Amino acid sequence: MTTRTTERTLTIPAAHSASLAATEFVPATAPDDDTPTLVLAHGWTLARASWEPVVREVQSHRAVRVVTYDQRGHGRSTWGSTKQQSIKGLADDLAAVIAATAPSGPLVLGGHSMGGMTVLAYAGRHADQLRDRVRGVALLSTTATVEGRPEVRGEALAMAVAARVPLLRTGMLIPSSVLRGLNFGESADKQVVSDMVRTMGRTSLATTGRYFASIRDHDETEALAELAGIPTHILVGTKDRLTPVRWARSLHDGIPGSRLTLLPGKGHMLTHEATDMVADALIELLDQR
Repeated sequence: MTTRTTERTLTIPAAHSASLAATEFVPATAPDDDTPTLVLAHGWTLARASWEPVVREVQSHRAVRVVTYDQRGHGRSTWGSTKQQSIKGLADDLAAVIAATAPSGPLVLGGHSMGGMTVLAYAGRHADQLRDRVRGVALLSTTATVEGRPEVRGEALAMAVAARVPLLRTGMLIPSSVLRGLNFGESADKQVVSDMVRTMGRTSLATTGRYFASIRDHDETEALAELAGIPTHILVGTKDRLTPVRWARSLHDGIPGSRLTLLPGKGHMLTHEATDMVADALIELLDQR
């Protein structure tokens, strides 16, 4: 059982003069040469630290190298010269992270929410790398498209305004009670909820507003076919209000051979609400040979 790790913080150059902050978690016991590197992408208004409970759980059972990173405009990653970023652009950022931290060898990719959208876009834009190197994919609380989502009156206008206010924080516009209700299911740990809501609230309004349009326009349904033959595990909470079960079922239907797990009573934040189950899914993918 591996419990000690070394953490290394990296700064990775990306398109449009952006820099991406990443953390490499190196286990005390050197991984086998054939062990994949686990690369994890976080969701909208979050940061790479949202994956840390899962990283600890995975590394308590397997000697595996793990890389997490802040998506562009989140955490300590910069926007660069661009003021808008498509999900397809985030796929290129993921490719840059992989090139800098794991330029060779097998991979397992995990994506939560917008991070799952990033992984799907990577499958479409970097299909050769996907087929050559990726041993497994975990998609948490995510979707290939938000088509059919009911529009909230005034939401698009509010987000367009937010996109132009870089110095304010999301918590100044969206109350903590709303963030809590949207992101968590039944019986979530109160301290975890408080910590995650604080993280979301600290995200700049500009980041929240700019990505709203990116997610609205996101459509990677054609990319799903690229995952055929790659072990793919889709997980969703039955109380997820942001990426509901019907979207997870559509992913499952569109990815031949994929596995779908419904987590009763869990909400959107599976990395914290269902840490053990997420870690088990990733370990199963890491063990694929």
